[in-house]
Amino acid sequence: MNALQPWTHHADATPAPRARVVIAKPGLDGHDRGAKVIARALRDAGYEVIYTGLHQTPEQIVATVLAEDAPLLGLSVLSGAHLTIVEKVIELLTHQDAGDTRIMVGGIIPDADIEKLRAMGVHAVFTPGADISGIVETVHQLSVTSTEKLEATC
Repeated sequence: MNALQPWTHHADATPAPRARVVIAKPGLDGHDRGAKVIARALRDAGYEVIYTGLHQTPEQIVATVLAEDAPLLGLSVLSGAHLTIVEKVIELLTHQDAGDTRIMVGGIIPDADIEKLRAMGVHAVFTPGADISGIVETVHQLSVTSTEKLEATC
């Protein structure tokens, strides 16, 4: 019985909940393995992950971010339409007073477009071969920054 007490003690000390993260697959791209891997890694790291599924419009993605009150949005784009999609998502978020949503983009992103995405307001860009633990750490940093910003304005 004594062997159980240390485990029980740790069970009571649940870690603080992490932020909600929406992972979305916009457009006609039908390949979602990478998005699912990232969603699973974030879930395993303690985040509440809402995966939208395939073929989402920017309007559907923003509606999910708003409905779930998620401060973080990850877009997985393999179709080459990342600049157009991200621009529309940011426009819609801003119009809905959710312009402070932290946006991450992953997928097939040409090097020349990374700075364009950052100039639009994207907080992180992940290309093929990105280390999953590095992605989780980046999400953690963005969620901490987002939380600090929210606490500072309250």
